[in-house]
Amino acid sequence: MLNKPLLVVLTGAGMSAESGIKTFRDANGLWENHRIDEVSTPEGFSKNPDLVHQFYNTRRAQAYHCSPNNGHLILAALEQHFQVVIITQNVDGLHEKAGSAHVIHLHGELSKACCINSSCSYVEDIGFAPLATSDTCPSGHAKRPYIVWFGESVPMIEEAENWVRKADFLAIIGTSLQVYPAAGLWRYAPQQCPIFYIDPKPAHVASTIHVIPETAGVGTIMLREKLLSLL
Repeated sequence: MLNKPLLVVLTGAGMSAESGIKTFRDANGLWENHRIDEVSTPEGFSKNPDLVHQFYNTRRAQAYHCSPNNGHLILAALEQHFQVVIITQNVDGLHEKAGSAHVIHLHGELSKACCINSSCSYVEDIGFAPLATSDTCPSGHAKRPYIVWFGESVPMIEEAENWVRKADFLAIIGTSLQVYPAAGLWRYAPQQCPIFYIDPKPAHVASTIHVIPETAGVGTIMLREKLLSLL
């Protein structure tokens, strides 16, 4: 198909839940039994880098053993009919494993490391190998997980906004729409752009958004049918 319509997909933790990746935090406010400020802030890393590395090494090992679920695979297959751009809050790499060609990572990637010095441009693909406090970049600075932590800017947000502005169709999958700035991206969609929201416990949204109260695996089947009917 020439000049494929642009489908932009915003995905959150619920996208990967059926692959065995736990959602962002449990109901008690803890993330894998840790407080968020302990393992997902620059201050937490400065205070206890060993703990933070242990936390993300565990997450990295978990992601290694997980496979894309039906929802990931359907989004990848939709590239036959659409130009698909996925903007994800997830760091697990499952969209790429499923075969999606254009993925924008808002919150970083587990499979990469960067320098603790923000002025250093070093970024390295480490796959699923563990990081240690003693690991340093070529400049001699400590390495850290390539993750956007709380309190840090989101480098890819402007690129994400630009893609949403051009969307012919927009899908939001598996997110509570509570973590900003990602939660506000849908507001940049053109007025005539159909918006679909898939989540088993959807947040309250504008009446113009088509809500599909299902898991990612089931909801993407319904999304595919709706999108193809609109071509």
